[in-house]
Amino acid sequence: MELHDVWFVLIAVLWIGYFFLEGFDFGVGVLTKLLARDRTERRVLINTIGPVWDGNEVWLLTAGGATFAAFPDWYATLFSGFYLPLLLILVCLIVRGVAFEYRHKREEERWQTNWEHAIFWTSLLPALLWGVAFGNIVRGVKIDGQKEYVGTFFDLLNPYAILGGLVTLTLFTFHGAVFAALKTVGDIRVRARALALKLGLLTAALALGFLIWTQASHGDGKSLVAMTVAVVALVGAIVAIKAGREGWSFALSGVTITAAVAMLFLTLFPNVMPSTLNEEWSLTVTNASSSPYTLKIMTWCAGIATPLVLLYQGWTYWVFRKRIGTQHIVDAH
Repeated sequence: MELHDVWFVLIAVLWIGYFFLEGFDFGVGVLTKLLARDRTERRVLINTIGPVWDGNEVWLLTAGGATFAAFPDWYATLFSGFYLPLLLILVCLIVRGVAFEYRHKREEERWQTNWEHAIFWTSLLPALLWGVAFGNIVRGVKIDGQKEYVGTFFDLLNPYAILGGLVTLTLFTFHGAVFAALKTVGDIRVRARALALKLGLLTAALALGFLIWTQASHGDGKSLVAMTVAVVALVGAIVAIKAGREGWSFALSGVTITAAVAMLFLTLFPNVMPSTLNEEWSLTVTNASSSPYTLKIMTWCAGIATPLVLLYQGWTYWVFRKRIGTQHIVDAH
């Protein structure tokens, strides 16, 4: 396997890690309006992800940086062609981080309510837009012979990509509901379980349609295996949450995300951005990659740094592993 193939796999792993981890905290952000009944319950939900949300975003930064270094032409075409949706995602992530930190700085009702609205919308929009973006990457976009995107913003709003966005939105929200049930106690845990069951059924309907469409249009034997794993894991997650086994359900919803994203990358390879204008103009792991020397240096750096990051992040989750409830929320500001 050539180094550019290795880095395609590593970038896929980074996106899987990002969607697995950031997926549930996007979901919890959406649940601050769908599940929480009052400000105390919203604080419970926000506190479940408070120690980890910023660490989860490291995976996005690493995926973007790795794409820039390993496949500069892919990075350039992607960020120029998808400029508006990616800019909107970036703005949402910035506002979301500010909302988490500033929400409790003042006691005024309006101040806190506005920041809570911000948390909801800046969790919902990226969860939707990431699916739209990856749907377009897999489907292919208008790329010319100079590796430049020549389509418009509205070309990205096609039925396949929009369905992909709805799948990521519902899947992340389901993932977040299961995480909320896993991390809370009392009535909010019971309601999180019930909501997760409903979201799981909706997610299954949308995801099955999207995955079958993907397999029929772009798939092969390997992607079929990944699709099967994703479907079986999602069904298992729904059964587990119905049985009250939040830990198993969360693990299986994570497997669903892992297998679904793996399927998208399997259908993509060896392309990184297919061209709908001319197949020969598609960006591939070969014509979009950096030099072998650059990839070699990156491989050594990743081999040293990645285990340290995984150990630190795993330790963070272990330290903050306990459940919380409304009784743990201090009334005073």
